[in-house]
Amino acid sequence: MRHNKKFNHLGRQTAHRSSMLSNMSASLIMHKRIFTTTAKAKALKIVIEPLITKSKEDTTASRRNVFSVLQNKEAVTELFKTIAPKVGERPGGYTRIIKTGFRLGDNAQMCFIELVDFDENMLKAKVEKKGRTRRSSLRKKAETTTATVAETPVAPATETPATEAPVAPAPEAPAAE
Repeated sequence: MRHNKKFNHLGRQTAHRSSMLSNMSASLIMHKRIFTTTAKAKALKIVIEPLITKSKEDTTASRRNVFSVLQNKEAVTELFKTIAPKVGERPGGYTRIIKTGFRLGDNAQMCFIELVDFDENMLKAKVEKKGRTRRSSLRKKAETTTATVAETPVAPATETPATEAPVAPAPEAPAAE
């Protein structure tokens, strides 16, 4: 029976799956975004999120624990030097999965998984969150806009005569004495 065994086996044996997720984690840390199938991205999210949480505390023990999973010195250094300070105050949710469509060969669902704080496009287009809108506030807003439109004076629609451009005065002749 497989009671309470929820992780996706991804059609691989244990050693292959763990090494594949380790390599994908190192690639995600180094490149900040990778393109993969949705099933692998969801399995990777379960592996990478605790590693990033552990990297917030820069101790020898946490570095060794992260290295035991990643098996890549450059990725560990990148994680502790650049990623951890940037996500220091974030309580979780360090990655984002965005679906991109289906693969041509086998019609597998494809996506890319990226680190949230390192997406330049999303950081530029940060929009201020609005509060909850309620019907009463919408009604008040509509009333104020109609009142301001009614209060603004409208100029009569009469044509104003076109004025000609001013003519420069002719140079004066010197006065004869």
